[in-house]
Amino acid sequence: MTGTLIFVAAGLLLAAVLLRAARGQEAAVRSLQDLEGHTQPVDLAGLRNLIDPAEEEFLRRRLSPAQFRTLERQRLRAAAEYVQRAAHNAAILLRLGEAVAQQGDPKAAAAAREMADSALRLRLNAFLALGVLYTRIVFPEARISLGRVTETYQNLTEGVLRLSRLQNPTCQARISAVI
Repeated sequence: MTGTLIFVAAGLLLAAVLLRAARGQEAAVRSLQDLEGHTQPVDLAGLRNLIDPAEEEFLRRRLSPAQFRTLERQRLRAAAEYVQRAAHNAAILLRLGEAVAQQGDPKAAAAAREMADSALRLRLNAFLALGVLYTRIVFPEARISLGRVTETYQNLTEGVLRLSRLQNPTCQARISAVI
């Protein structure tokens, strides 16, 4: 009986730790205007290029194995940086979605909940992608897919822009520049 209670308590503790990691511990952002200065820019086109299997195959054919490993490690480190930034932004946008969902406007609340769901999915995908990236940095010859990080981030940015259109259409260009 005691063993079962310890197992259940450990499971609950692990679930709490995972939930906290997924939500992040980023700054409190209560409105779209608070985003500036809290988010980090992500070059989505650059990230897509870094993780493109066709680009990797092109480099693999053109370079010697040693040159390929060196360059691929650099590309994977850069991709990991972009993914870390995307995860950071997702944590902030998750907090923003939770805050806006508590406000009175039902359309904005629905868009905020959708954005928060996308942000949570992105955080989870980013953690998995970072594991893959770090594995590939150690073993650059491995052919492991990164999943859907770029598509999830694209969906998240579209959600932020939808929310921006509902709450403050005049700041849409500025918001687009900071995420």
